[in-house]
Amino acid sequence: MSEVLHVKGRVLVGPEDIRDELWVVDGRISYDRPTTARDVRTVQGWTLPGLVDAHCHVGLDQHGAVPQDVAEKQALTDRDAGTLLIRDAGSPSDTRWIDDRDDLPKIIRAGRHIARTRRYIRNYAHEIEPDDLVAYVAQEASRGDGWVKLVGDWIDRDLGDLSACWPRDAAEAAIAEAHRLGARVTAHCFAEDSLQDLVEAGIDCVEHATGLTEDLIPLFADRGVAIVPTLVNIATFPQLAAGGESKFPRWADHLRRLYERRYDTVRSAYDAGIPVYVGTDAGGSLAHGLAGAEVVELVTAGIPAVEALSAGTWAAREWLGRPGLEEGAPADLIVFETDPRTDVRVLTAPRRVVLNGRVVG
Repeated sequence: MSEVLHVKGRVLVGPEDIRDELWVVDGRISYDRPTTARDVRTVQGWTLPGLVDAHCHVGLDQHGAVPQDVAEKQALTDRDAGTLLIRDAGSPSDTRWIDDRDDLPKIIRAGRHIARTRRYIRNYAHEIEPDDLVAYVAQEASRGDGWVKLVGDWIDRDLGDLSACWPRDAAEAAIAEAHRLGARVTAHCFAEDSLQDLVEAGIDCVEHATGLTEDLIPLFADRGVAIVPTLVNIATFPQLAAGGESKFPRWADHLRRLYERRYDTVRSAYDAGIPVYVGTDAGGSLAHGLAGAEVVELVTAGIPAVEALSAGTWAAREWLGRPGLEEGAPADLIVFETDPRTDVRVLTAPRRVVLNGRVVG
């Protein structure tokens, strides 16, 4: 038997399920004390399942795909900050090699972004026209881990502002094909005008969702469409607007308005029962390791602390079909000095990080 971990203190198995201890035996969680353990290491504090970043990009920077050593540093930065499960929301890099590393976070991939021609960041996406959307969705569904990522809107240079990328019928056919293949679909959406068509076409999730308005909220709630607000990324909107204002003043003004109402948008979505999950959009121009800061942002927006915590731990893992601190689950957990339910800011400074049963931080 390898080293046994004894995790003591307060183990937050769920919002209402709090235990005094757990054991880690052969990399897995047990709530029964092992009878033959000799080499026992004790870790003490407030324990949570590893954080989830449901919108992250490993293997990507502002210019496109990165070398493997850079992707490794990105994954290690997330791990050391306590993010042990990532939904990679689009990357041109093949990161399957990470699955063979027990010291790096677990990744659920959405394949490569699918965007309209010349309507996204250069070197990021497959850039195609609507007639090819179904075929590319099928391709990326086969490459991903149960998710496909569309770019739902982006700046239209002729319009000088954000606008929807896909006709309703093309989106509907593509989403139906993804569902037929067993994949869920999410879409990058900053603006308002792409949302109704995508939701009515059957989309499962919307990234950012800054354009969510009061008249659209009931539609999202009725359809059970989740949002991943990425508030730590939306915080960059004023800077982006300033940089592009001379060329696209209408777009810049739009970004500022979306930014100014960001907290109200998220709070209204939560109040209506729309599922909200933690995501950072790390890996483009944004740093990795910010999942804890995103939970803080959700609380700032008005989501109760325990619910914001759940959006990055218990509920997020259930949504993605991955275990938390259940009996027999891989021991992916983080330990804090104080109760994260009392002050979620402690999430930005874990005391210990345990991945696959090993203390790695």
